[in-house]
Amino acid sequence: MDDDAKATVGASREQRALAVLRVLLGAMFVWVFFENLGKGAYTPAGYKGVIDYYLKNGHAPEVWKGVMSAAAANARIAAPLQALTELGFGVLLVAGGATRLVAAAAGAFLFTLWVSELGTAWVWELGVPIIVAFCLSWARAGRTWGVDALLARRFPNWRLG
Repeated sequence: MDDDAKATVGASREQRALAVLRVLLGAMFVWVFFENLGKGAYTPAGYKGVIDYYLKNGHAPEVWKGVMSAAAANARIAAPLQALTELGFGVLLVAGGATRLVAAAAGAFLFTLWVSELGTAWVWELGVPIIVAFCLSWARAGRTWGVDALLARRFPNWRLG
């Protein structure tokens, strides 16, 4: 049995569970990317429409509404950046690459979305994925069934996964 197979077989139940959560969170980001792409949410008009809905119907703090207004005013730039961010998080989480960094960034991203959606969506809709993302970051979930495991073997000081 080679070292890669031993590492996978030797993973604890908890490590495998975290890897499953990592892949599922990544799959959620990929799914949302394609869903939003199909809805036109990454076009300047579509993106601005979504943000305007949150501004009109949401209960985000005023300071955050200012940030959202700036994003809506710059939708030509913000929309494709959000698309790349969501797809990037998804692909990297599924692959288990730079998991600590990506999961922390994904948790922060989801938190900002949660704040933006206050009063327009069920509070736990994003609450659970936020918690999962931060737990994945803390637990080095890319070290099982992920690119981070390969990088950690090649570079013993690898800290991003």
